[in-house]
Amino acid sequence: MQINMEEKAGVAVCRVKDDVDINSSPEVKKYFDQLACEKKEKVLISFEGVNYMDSSGLATLVEILKTMRSYGGKLKLCNLSDKIRGLFEITKLDRLFDI
Repeated sequence: MQINMEEKAGVAVCRVKDDVDINSSPEVKKYFDQLACEKKEKVLISFEGVNYMDSSGLATLVEILKTMRSYGGKLKLCNLSDKIRGLFEITKLDRLFDI
């Protein structure tokens, strides 16, 4: 699992590479918990390098979103593959997240 972050115009742009699954979800959560501790107001997560996500990955994203909303932060997702986008649609999480 690799996550690269850069600041652009007040937005933390995070690029995730590799699968987001039961094995990598704790690492993803830990990374974004650190951003939440810093109270990053705007976070954009790019899934360009992600080919697979399971239910634990979805649950981790929901936790991240909930944490960010608790302090007024905004989270957006981009560059989802058709397969991962379909997962969000099937679970109706596309209504919860700004994609």
